[in-house]
Formats: sequence, structure tokens, C-alpha cells
Amino acid sequence: MVWAARTAVARKLPLLLVSVVHVPAYYYSEPYLVRGYGDDLKNAGRAHLDSAAVLAREAVDDAGLEIDTKLHEGRIAEVLLQYAPGASMIALGSRGLGEFSGALLGSVARAVASHSTTPVAVVRGRTLDGHAPTEGPVVVGIDGSEISAAATKVAFQEASARNAQLVAVNVWSDVSVQPSLGATEDDPHWSAIQAAEEAVLSEQLAGLIEQYPDVPVQRVVRRDRPVRVLSEFSEQAQLLVVGSRGRGGFRGMLLGSTSAALMSTADCPVLIVRPAETS
Repeated sequence: MVWAARTAVARKLPLLLVSVVHVPAYYYSEPYLVRGYGDDLKNAGRAHLDSAAVLAREAVDDAGLEIDTKLHEGRIAEVLLQYAPGASMIALGSRGLGEFSGALLGSVARAVASHSTTPVAVVRGRTLDGHAPTEGPVVVGIDGSEISAAATKVAFQEASARNAQLVAVNVWSDVSVQPSLGATEDDPHWSAIQAAEEAVLSEQLAGLIEQYPDVPVQRVVRRDRPVRVLSEFSEQAQLLVVGSRGRGGFRGMLLGSTSAALMSTADCPVLIVRPAETS
């Protein structure tokens, strides 16, 4: 929520804080139980919202941030997804109060990221106090796909709003180029693929560099596994932006293996971009 407040200020957007209470089905077998338990949950939800609003204002020194709060009863993911069409972004933690402490990624975060038609930020932190980093570049994973193009545009918007450098990363792999089998960067086939992927990166950035002249861009093209390279860059980044699935994913996939892995392992918040037409 602190991260969401700072992002709202940077993007000059209002902030909506949402709390959802859910009464398990077995409580409805006894009417007096569901009334009392439901009231307790709603009171707790309102208290959480009040505390969150205070903390959000403190995090940005007020800064004229417009904050609204909503309390709902229902299933968390379903409620949050109802807000997707009218939102610029949905931000949530990697796991909630009801998740197992050892879980890498909560079921709510995965469900929302898989189905939302607006970008979803899964907020992760590497600082000692558990807060997300506020310094470093915005890193975007690029592979030339339509979803990657949407993610790149969002990454430029975020980098501009944060006065940050953008690191555009294209990671490729090819079964015919295997260092373990003696392939080197000097091999003609390796060089040809590298040049082609550099062209993919340049094409993806074309136009956006002119549209956002205030954003310095670093280009990275590397042969490796995408998760490994993007995780490495996340160690110094304040935000990692990726498409919900890459060019190698099946069209029917809701969430690709790379984006799913990064939501669990990245050292900074991960912003998942899934265009509305793919939902």
C-alpha cells in the first residue's frame, strides 16, 4: 500500500484502497454465528482501511494524494477483478494474511494477475524493513510479441513518472547454439541470432524513445534463460515490467512461465501487463 501510494503520486492518480472480508460457507449453518462473525470481520476490515489510509498519506507526506476506501464482502480475487476495467493498475502483495508463510506467491495474486485486463503489480521488497525499493531503474522484458509491446509502453510511462532509467532486456535461446556443446559468441549462427534479436529490441523501442525523450534507455540483448537474466536485473531495479506471457507461450495461456516465476522470485515489484484483447 505504501508502494501504491507513491506510485499514485508519481502518476498523479487517485488511490483506492480495497478491503474484502469473506465469511466461510460453514458459518451460514448457524445464523447467529454468521451475523456475529460477519460483523467482526467488517469492523476489522474498516479498521484496516483506516490504518492503511493514514499510512499511505504518511508515506507520501500527504502530497495532495486523493484517497478513497471501499469495504466488500466476497472472494478477494473476484472483487479486485471487478475494479480492473476502470483502474490504471491493481497493486497487491505477493501473498496475503490467509496464505501459508512459506508460500512464494499467494493464490489471490496469481488469480488477479492471470485474469486482470489492467496491469497488476505484485509488490515485493528486498529492504530490511520489507518495503519495496524506491531507487534504481525500471527494467522491462522484451521479446517482440504483441504483449511485450504493451509492456514496453507501460514501462516507459513508469520510468518517466519516476524519473528513472529504463533497461530494456531481450533474452533469447536457441537449441542450435549451446555453449555446453562448444558454441561461442564468435560462431556465425550465434552472431546472426544476436543481430536479429538486437533488431527486435530496436523495433520494439522505436517511437517510444521519441515519445519519452526524458527517459534514458539501456539496451541489453543476451543469450540465456529469461528468468535468470531478469531476476539478476531485479536485484538493482525499483520495478520490473513484463508481459503476461511471451512469444513462446500458447495463445490460450493466462500466465506464462516467465512472468509466473518472476512474481515469486524477483527482488523488486513486478508489474504484469496483460492487454484487454487477450483476456
